[in-house]
Amino acid sequence: MGLSSRQAYRESLRDGRVTFWDGESISDITEHPNFRVPLDVAERDYDYDDAKRRDILTYRTETGEDANRVYQVPTSEAELLQRLELGAEMSIVGGVTGVFMALMSVRDEVAEVNPRYAENIQSMYHFARDRDLRASEVITDAKGDRSRRAHEQDDPDLYLHIADRSDDGIVVRGAKFHITAASLVHEQVVMPTKSMRNGEEDYAVAFSIPTNAPGLKIINRSFAPPELNAFDYPASAHHSIPEGMVIFDDVLVPWDRVFLAGETPLSGVFARSLGLWERTLGLLEAAERAELMVGLAQLVVEHQGKERKPEAMDAISELICYAHIIRTHLEAACRRYESTPSGMVHPNVLDVNVGKYYYAANYHTAVRNLQDIAGGLVLTLPKEADLRHPEAGPYIRKYLHAKEGTDVEVRMRILNLIRDLTADAFGGWHLVTSLQAGGGLIAQRIMMNRTYDIRAAAKKAMAAAGVRDA
Repeated sequence: MGLSSRQAYRESLRDGRVTFWDGESISDITEHPNFRVPLDVAERDYDYDDAKRRDILTYRTETGEDANRVYQVPTSEAELLQRLELGAEMSIVGGVTGVFMALMSVRDEVAEVNPRYAENIQSMYHFARDRDLRASEVITDAKGDRSRRAHEQDDPDLYLHIADRSDDGIVVRGAKFHITAASLVHEQVVMPTKSMRNGEEDYAVAFSIPTNAPGLKIINRSFAPPELNAFDYPASAHHSIPEGMVIFDDVLVPWDRVFLAGETPLSGVFARSLGLWERTLGLLEAAERAELMVGLAQLVVEHQGKERKPEAMDAISELICYAHIIRTHLEAACRRYESTPSGMVHPNVLDVNVGKYYYAANYHTAVRNLQDIAGGLVLTLPKEADLRHPEAGPYIRKYLHAKEGTDVEVRMRILNLIRDLTADAFGGWHLVTSLQAGGGLIAQRIMMNRTYDIRAAAKKAMAAAGVRDA
């Protein structure tokens, strides 16, 4: 109970979980080279002995115990801002554990329909918090033929569903896609992928289950190979995390772990709750990344001696605008926070969705501006091995000479980071996740239409046109 440690976290993963990667069944992920970097990433969130990070990583619970701040339910703007500070510091494994904020934010609505489910949410939250566990966000179904509803598919398992019920619990069958860090967490927190309607009761299901539960299997894929040179791959070498396809092959979920089992009106409530917190974290990451892109662009033009070139200044101005608008939306979402009936504070839904939409819809343009400034060396720059070669190295140093005072190795590191972030392993992952994480652009459009006061805008337009209220 209480705060854990790096070693205890690693030992906890030796629990018989079923994991596949690159055509291999991996019996112990803590000893496999594919998991070396992902485990190092996840373990950083257990660095509680680091005095500089402890206040960011932890908070004092209502019982007087210390817990990881990812479990702190915000009740004020100050606590919401502390959560964002944590988001900038913790790993993506800690980030997806924020799924418990989604659960806690819907607890009041769930209680109105089924108090037992609400009690299960509260109990599961305490269980995970008090043991310092990590959890994943398990939401996206296979979906099959998108023109058909869940219960109309050729194979009923193309949407996760309840296959059986008994006094012991529910048995679920199906799969969930794109599950970040699924093999690295202790709990798989499952929610419906969308709103379900009459006839789809078996597909309206939410629960939490241990990763080593019988019948649960994970097939992994990562954007980066397990071993990369940190000079040539300054981002991918340190940040790779596998995405999992999580298979539920007749998994028994005890009733005390069930949050939803057939109440279709609540399915959309669960799906939307996860979207809000996932998009908030995505917006925070986007703000940090956009500001990094501004810095990289500035360094490139300084190295090339073209700080005053109009085209360079224009491109950097576009990047500054992009970064500042994202940061402004994030700050506004916290200042204009909203609350649940039980007092939980969460970011403004409209501000988060508008900000996430702007970030995602314009990310490719920001990448284009950075790559345009950096030039072709982003792709054709020789590797560190060539730089260190006694014969090839001197040529590289000679012909990569740029503005006086620019260190060639520094220049190479900056160009390598641009390539890794925008045109290689990590960059490819970001190009897709900028659009798809937290739901594609359509998901933000739907939420903006739902939350914007469109009737007030229409009334204002009527008044401006000189039309009196009827």
